[in-house]
Amino acid sequence: MTSAPPPPLPHPLPYVEMDGHPATEDDLRVPALFGFGHFTALQVRDHRVRGLGLHLERLEGANRELFQLPLDGGRVRELIRGALDRAGMRDASVRVHGFLPPGESRTRVMVTVREPAAMAPGGRSLMSVPYARAVPHIKRPGEFGQTYYGILAARAGFDEALLTAPGGVVTEGAITNIGFWDGSSVVWPDAPALTGITMALLERGLAAAGEPSVRRAVTLDGLGTYRGAFICNSQGMAPVRRIDAMEFGDGDGDGDGEMEGVMGRLEAAYASAPTELL
Repeated sequence: MTSAPPPPLPHPLPYVEMDGHPATEDDLRVPALFGFGHFTALQVRDHRVRGLGLHLERLEGANRELFQLPLDGGRVRELIRGALDRAGMRDASVRVHGFLPPGESRTRVMVTVREPAAMAPGGRSLMSVPYARAVPHIKRPGEFGQTYYGILAARAGFDEALLTAPGGVVTEGAITNIGFWDGSSVVWPDAPALTGITMALLERGLAAAGEPSVRRAVTLDGLGTYRGAFICNSQGMAPVRRIDAMEFGDGDGDGDGEMEGVMGRLEAAYASAPTELL
């Protein structure tokens, strides 16, 4: 008796649409040759998104700042729905990009759709690197520095790079926000960084639960004052077990100790944010 063949692996490349139609070769020249733009990344489950309004606000704000043009949220929702339908997916990882090629007067909107994703369980290790993004409040494609240092961190056996400004000031992860636990509060680094949608939802949820988080300068030489740390992005959150050579004793993700309770409260705060229909 022969066993059934394994299921096919997800396609490594996403399904791509530009302005509501499957992307053509000409369409793909836009991000390839005129990559100045912005984007947001979201997880869709059953055509619903947690923090959808914040994603639309991010796109609108960045579009006005970069191109001095509005980006209507209704148009964005319609483009996401259409891309999901044509890709035949209700659960997905979605990115929405805004570009303005030379000579054009309307923002070109690219939507990519691929398999849904979630952060893998277990504690994370971070390697600090001397890099801080310019204009960090705008999420944009083609970040060479983040990619470069992320690759170096992986080669050194770490899960991600931790970006730091001069003086060892902690800002953010290469693809995440980072928060710390001081024994009584969640502490976000008070430094120039992108406010991720998950981070914003956590701030709201913690405040609603009577556990407001705080902003405070965090430096590499002061990490020993914290009892734990975690990272978060659109795929979820995970505890941090190590930054460089410093171990957080309760950050291994094995479900015991103080950080188990902290992670549980973070999950509850995030889950308290309602999902919104596209």
